[in-house]
Amino acid sequence: MGRLTSLPSRLGSLRPRLASLPVGDRQAYDRNRDQQAWRRWYKTSRWQKLRWSILVRDLFTCGMCGKLEPDTSQLVADHRRPHRGDERLFWDERNLWCLCKPCHDSTKQRQEARGHP
Repeated sequence: MGRLTSLPSRLGSLRPRLASLPVGDRQAYDRNRDQQAWRRWYKTSRWQKLRWSILVRDLFTCGMCGKLEPDTSQLVADHRRPHRGDERLFWDERNLWCLCKPCHDSTKQRQEARGHP
């Protein structure tokens, strides 16, 4: 009977499909994004009050993973359907839910990038 041999790994030869932006491009992207008028809405007291009411309504619990998070700096009042500058959608509390930062920064961002609301 022949001897089993392992196959050479091909993972090292695979090129990444998504390239990260160079630092200069990332800074330009952030500057451009911050110039959009709706970005300023996040700095208002109206938004802070709305965010807090969503966290309380959802009992400080992530709507995706179900984690109860007592540290409110680790919670995001997230728009279920991306508002993309639509003021009505931005302020609609029925369009908001509580997410923990890991779910918001990974799972939700991937869904939005794929075109899922």
